[in-house]
Amino acid sequence: MRISELSKLTGASIRSLRYYEAKGLIATQREENGYRVFNQMAVERVKTIQFYLSLGFTTEQIESFLNCVMKNQESQCDDLLPLYTEKLQDIERQMEMLQMLQANLKDRIAYIEQQRLQGLPVGVPSK
Repeated sequence: MRISELSKLTGASIRSLRYYEAKGLIATQREENGYRVFNQMAVERVKTIQFYLSLGFTTEQIESFLNCVMKNQESQCDDLLPLYTEKLQDIERQMEMLQMLQANLKDRIAYIEQQRLQGLPVGVPSK
């Protein structure tokens, strides 16, 4: 199939597919006219790439385990569990940071609303 067909079947943009090809994540062959030709396996590979991208992994990380997950179950890919664990820890750190930011913003909103109700000027708090 050509790249436009692969794009339609997977929902990946042609630009993304070219990027995946350049990174070695999907294989292609060229016709004599230079057109890319993909086999049916490319559909599953692209969908698998999209799944791992949706989990927050980079293409470099995906490259390190893609061949394994395409051939085996996730549980048989030794590199995957540490990556999952590290990604989860990153997300938990980000969530803590976001919760702190949320609390700070709520405090600022409450302060501003209180100052306005009292008719006082609103200033930036000193550190």
